[in-house]
This record gives sequence, structure tokens and C-alpha cells, in this order.
Amino acid sequence: MTALVDLLLDPFDYSFMTRALAATLIASLVCALLSCWLVLIGWSLMGDAVSHAVLPGVVLAYIFGVPFALGAIVFGFLAVGLIGAVRNPGRIKEDAAIGIVFTTLFALGLVLISVTPSQTDLNHIIFGNLLGVSRSDLIQIAVLGAVVALVLIVKRRDLTLYAFDPTHAYAIGLNPKLLGALLLGLLALTAVTALQVVGIVLVVAMLIIPGATAHLLTDRFHRMLLIAPAVAIISGVIGLYVSYYQDTSPGGMVVLTQGIVFAIVYLFSPAHGVVTAALRKARPVAEVANA
Repeated sequence: MTALVDLLLDPFDYSFMTRALAATLIASLVCALLSCWLVLIGWSLMGDAVSHAVLPGVVLAYIFGVPFALGAIVFGFLAVGLIGAVRNPGRIKEDAAIGIVFTTLFALGLVLISVTPSQTDLNHIIFGNLLGVSRSDLIQIAVLGAVVALVLIVKRRDLTLYAFDPTHAYAIGLNPKLLGALLLGLLALTAVTALQVVGIVLVVAMLIIPGATAHLLTDRFHRMLLIAPAVAIISGVIGLYVSYYQDTSPGGMVVLTQGIVFAIVYLFSPAHGVVTAALRKARPVAEVANA
């Protein structure tokens, strides 16, 4: 028993591991909540686009000494506007427009990083630096996470109606365009929240996997809002422990753990699991053969 307790508590003899755990829990919770709406609306590609497109905004914010969130929001909305402008003529489809815009903005961010003199390794924005989370970083993550979570909770009914039926939302007096813009703004803030944890490259995984996993486990949206954060938080804790004892990338291990959980649910989910469905189909055949 003592050995198990030591195994669980040893990593947190170090303050950087305590901050890493706190950052992981906050980012996992916020990303998982937002992922429920992204999966429901079908905005996986949009999540990828916005999370990558904020890179130049974050770098420019660093250059001018303004909050990262400000640069992320500006470039998040810029990306959405550019996607709309590119696809408007009709010749370019939405998925192609998203790919063009987010890769171009991401490349701009890489160029800015390469030419920006800095005492900080800005490559951590791309790949994450979970073990390097400072007290000020943790405060920023906590504040941004609290803002996103609060808005999602307060506006959950309107956002859910928008996700299921934008036409009905408009008919009862809501503004679907405004709600969509709100979600995109929250997406940009969430991307910044998760930057220190997994970096821009893997943010999209945290924005999609928990919601997709929850969607396989339940058909009720209010249950998704409970299951997705639970999956993300448990995966985050497990991933952090494994990375500590196996000396692996903590951000990568957190996402890998989420991916493994999704694979298990995808195969064995009671209602939608591939293996479960195959066994369900095989059972009547076996019963007929034995009759």
C-alpha cells in the first residue's frame, strides 16, 4: 500500500509536475467541453484550421508584448473570414479553402518564429512545453479556461440549439451567425489555453477526441458534457503519470492516451462499438445453428 502511495505522490515532489498537472486538468476540461459542440456541428476541420491559424497571432502578440489571447482571437477570426472569402466564388470548396488558409497562416507563424529574436524558445508554441509551465502561465491558462467554461455553461442551451437546428434557432429569435462567431472566438481562446500543454500541432486532438468518444457512448447531449470531460481528465492524468515514469513527451502522451481510450470505445462501446455490433449480429446466427 505504501509503495502505491509513493508511486502516486512521488512525481508531485516537484513543483513543475504540480503545475503541469493543474494545466493538464484545466486544458483537458475546457477542450473536452468545447469538443462536444465541435463534433456535433461537424467542425473538426474548422477546429484544426483555427488552432493552427492562431500561431502567427500568438507570435505577434509576443513581439508586441500584448496578451497571447488577443493575438489568437484576431487571427482566429481572420482565418474564418479568409476561408469565407476564398470559398465564396464557388469554385473552391470549403474543405479546400480551410486547408489553404490554415496552412498558409501556420507557415506565416513558422516564419515569424524563425526571424523573431527571443529569450524564450517559441517552438514550444508548436510542440507544447507542459513541464515548463510557469506560475504566470498557469494563471493565464486558468483565467482563459474559466472564461471559456463559463460562457459555454451560460450559453449552452442556445449553442446546443444552434448545433442541432440553426433554422429553428433563427425562428425563435436567436442569431445563428452570432452564435457561430461566439463558438469560433471560444475556439481561439481554447487553443491558447491548450498551447502550453500539447502545442498547436496537437491541440486539435484535444478538441475532437473527447467529444467523439462521448458521442459513441451516449446519444444525449447533456451526458456528453459529462462524459467528454471525464474521459479527457482521466486520460490527462494517466498520460502525465506514464510520461513521468517512462520519460516520454508529456503532451504527446496525454493525446496518445486519449486516442487509446477512443480506440477502445470505438471497438467496444455498448451501442456503437464495432466488435460489439459484430458479436450482436453473430449471436442470432449461432442460436439458429444450435436450434
